[in-house]
Amino acid sequence: MRKLEEFFQFLDKDKISQSESDLYRHSRDESFHPWIEPDFVYFPENTEDVIKVLKLACEYEVPVTPFGAGSGLEGQAIPINKGVSLNFDRLNKVVEFSPEDLMITVEPGITRLQLNEYVNKHGLFFPIDPGADATIGGMVATNASGTTAVRYGSMRDQVLDLEVVLANGSVLHTGSKAKKSSSGYHLNGIFTGSEGTLGVITKITLKLHGIPEQTVAARCTFETPLECAEAAQAVLMSGIQVMRMEFVDAESIHQVNKYGNYTFPEAHSLFFEFAGTTNAVEEEAHVVEELMRDFGSKHWERASNSKERAELWKARHELAYAYRHMKGKASTGADVCVPISKLPELVDLGRTLLEDSGLMGGVFGHVGDGNFHTIVMFDPTDEGEKEKAEFTNSQLALKAIEVGGTCTGEHGVGLGKMKYQLTEHGDAVQYMKSIKSLFDPKGIMNPGKMFY
Repeated sequence: MRKLEEFFQFLDKDKISQSESDLYRHSRDESFHPWIEPDFVYFPENTEDVIKVLKLACEYEVPVTPFGAGSGLEGQAIPINKGVSLNFDRLNKVVEFSPEDLMITVEPGITRLQLNEYVNKHGLFFPIDPGADATIGGMVATNASGTTAVRYGSMRDQVLDLEVVLANGSVLHTGSKAKKSSSGYHLNGIFTGSEGTLGVITKITLKLHGIPEQTVAARCTFETPLECAEAAQAVLMSGIQVMRMEFVDAESIHQVNKYGNYTFPEAHSLFFEFAGTTNAVEEEAHVVEELMRDFGSKHWERASNSKERAELWKARHELAYAYRHMKGKASTGADVCVPISKLPELVDLGRTLLEDSGLMGGVFGHVGDGNFHTIVMFDPTDEGEKEKAEFTNSQLALKAIEVGGTCTGEHGVGLGKMKYQLTEHGDAVQYMKSIKSLFDPKGIMNPGKMFY
């Protein structure tokens, strides 16, 4: 406690909180990992505030855990060693906007929806959509992606430059405003996805994209998850650049219908979104419709205006809420990503593992880039159910690694995926740990995450 008392005396009192509500808020994220409250929460308002906190944290060896919206699913924001939780609610401004360069620089606390509200009126948008209204800083920290990854990739593909405050309070920039560079090591790639373990991101320069002229959504159903995955693979092999391509299994559609009193066809489903010029979109939608019929699809529906598209996509957008509203249940799940050729096999395995476990859950996700999820519901007071849920996750993660994929396509490592790092990366883990030691020699930056 003496360390913290000395720490406090150098900080602005109006930026510190030890209120019960703030400590509770910063003790958790959306994962099932145990909650741990920080010793206090600090609300920086500029880069200089972050520098001050990290210099003091380095001197007094106080752990620092960045906190965005708390929407993460692997415990990255949980301060497992207590210390200070660094909240970015007040660090949420647009720093520079250059629409003619398709570029914007923002502070980490701005959210995805706030960013798009700012740029949409200029005919531009930021495409990465993880579902939740996450902060841009958190999305960089976890290398988030989401439904549009099949066309636009992940956050790592959108970042031009980061301003990062290191553990000793020094500041570096990882890139430039150029669209590409062959100069030096790729620090953008190292810090994007580092989950707050190497430094604190204080400014982010991003690529923007023009809003497509036309958008069309569609949905169809198949008899089995395997058929859905094979059909999705065929779309990718055809060369059509879909905007979104999502899979939702029949069990999840049933749960959504029950949750929202809907009447969607309760069958394994593929959802599509096509975007671009009007002629190109119409042609792509027609080709995919014919292709899906060749694969035996049913219930093909399409929608062009925004209201119809939102209605058609409801079953996908409300899926997580449909499961998580269940009283007395906790949720966990996998988010593996595999080579496209292995997708049908892994999707089928995910459904089989769920059925073998006897637990309620679903298989769904962004099959357009080989990334899909399971959600497994279990009674947190029942150790047997908890073990079954974890077994389902681990078997899917290990199989994904075995076939050349990864244990996490977008949620990140945090606490839940540390156990797979050595299996996935082998000897490379020791070099990753060396990078951690180089940037954070005292181990104060989000300790206890990424690696054992």
